[in-house]
Parts: sequence; C-alpha cells; structure tokens
Amino acid sequence: MTRSLLPILALLLATPAAHAMRCGNRLVSDGAQDFQVRERCGEPFWTDRYTNIEIIGRDGPIEHQREVQFDIWYYNFGPHQLMRQLVFRDGLLEREQTLGYGVDEIGDDCDPNRLLGGLSAGELVARCGEPASRRSRTDTIVRRPAPGLERWRDQRREDWIYDFGDRRSVRVVRVVDGRVDAVDLLAR
Repeated sequence: MTRSLLPILALLLATPAAHAMRCGNRLVSDGAQDFQVRERCGEPFWTDRYTNIEIIGRDGPIEHQREVQFDIWYYNFGPHQLMRQLVFRDGLLEREQTLGYGVDEIGDDCDPNRLLGGLSAGELVARCGEPASRRSRTDTIVRRPAPGLERWRDQRREDWIYDFGDRRSVRVVRVVDGRVDAVDLLAR
C-alpha cells in the first residue's frame, strides 16, 4: 500500500499550489514581487492603493509606527475566464482572489439594473468602465487586537457617478473599501 501512495504523493507535491495564478505558461504565487507579477502577467486593467499604520508598543516606553502600503491589481482574462484581484503588501503578493467572469472589452458589459452590492471596484470598472465622476472621503478606524498593538486604517468611501443616458437621473454607486455598498438614483 505504501508503494502505491508514493506516486500519488509525488504528483501532489509537484502540482502547483492551488492559490497560484497562471499567466500564459508562467505561475504567480504568494510572496512574488510586484515587478515579477507585472513581467509575467502584464499591466492590470485597474489598480487601487491604500495605506495602514501599524503601531507596536503603544503605551510602552518605545513605540514603533510603520506605514504599510497595499496595492490592489485587477486582471481580466476575457469572458471565458474568471477575473483576478491581487493584493500586494509593501510590494509583495499577499493574496489572490478569484472574481466573476471577465469581459470582452472593459466597460462594454454594463447593465445599470445589475449593479449589486458586494461587487469589487475592479469588477465594476470591468463591466461599466470608469465613472464620469468620483468623490472620495475617509474615516479613520483604529483596531487594538492585542495590548500594545494598534492598527490605524482609513476607511475609503467613494461616490462613483455613472450616467447611463437616462434623461431624468444618474446612478450614484457608493464604494466602501473597494466594494460596492449601495446604488442610488440621483435626479438631474
């Protein structure tokens, strides 16, 4: 029985990680540098960026504050493949998330009645293109997960205005931290 399991175990070890993304014949996995991903996969169709502040040693004799930069890249591989969201922390790929199916052309698959909460900003841009207008504001959220540790994060809140040609109204898409939170009609 042990002999029959060895080939299966060898095959499993040789198989790429489930969280690796394939770009052509090259793999991208957690820990890759942003420039490596760009070389292997090309330019993303949409990017987003935000920063957090980590404070270590809060209320202690020495406090260390560190800014952490997050870059979010979105890739569209066409309508027969799923879109991908890559999150980089200080230039290193931290995680990859599979989104809905891609589109033939960015902005050409928009149905104003199908704009649903929870859609990522990248999926919204892939389907509807960039908004006619954007307004941004931030709130700061402070988390204290353990004594002496504090994380400051800006909650990014945006209103994206889309004009779909309706003579009476436009749509205001509220995007919170890169996800559609609500869609409202706004009179002209």
